[in-house]
Amino acid sequence: MYYNWEEKTSTEELKVVCNLIKNGELVIFPTETVYGIGANAFDAEAVGKIFIAKGRPSDNPLIVHVGKKADIEEIATDITKVEEKLIERFMPGPFTLILKKKPGVLPDIVTAGLDTVAVRIPKNLIAQAIITFSGVPIAAPSANISGRPSGTNIEDIKQELETKVSAVIDGGNTEVGLESTVVKVVDEVPVILRPRKNYSRRNSR
Repeated sequence: MYYNWEEKTSTEELKVVCNLIKNGELVIFPTETVYGIGANAFDAEAVGKIFIAKGRPSDNPLIVHVGKKADIEEIATDITKVEEKLIERFMPGPFTLILKKKPGVLPDIVTAGLDTVAVRIPKNLIAQAIITFSGVPIAAPSANISGRPSGTNIEDIKQELETKVSAVIDGGNTEVGLESTVVKVVDEVPVILRPRKNYSRRNSR
């Protein structure tokens, strides 16, 4: 299914997309950074489809997208004061924070078996709506075949992935067009693991 959000997606269409996610299907949707290919982060089988669709190595953990700051505590634990300040300052936005994973909540495939989880709150209103109405965190890497630049509009990625997902949401060009910054706090000091570099097709042409 294809939905053009710029032409006003109805509430009923939004429910269809969110039910697909809740039922273990893949959906391509925009964030403010790049487009993502997402699945219910609580569903190991659904998340496994992401790796197959992208050709992504299974030892590469995924970013988990949540709708609001309170949701972070459902999947992460032992959040420090420094981490709290980073969350308050940079979320929602193009910012991903590595936190200690809450035991027994997320399947290992999401985090590649690590005891940490990458968490982000997207600022994009479409992404926010999908996460909120789905009622589950969404594991979502960039919507592209692994090794290729990330897509900043649907035309970049439709031919590669449209047949591998159940729904595609076209929200136009992404606002930022770059992957999110990834940060981990080490010994109470924020360390940038991935700066917002130019990985997108919009900026690599």
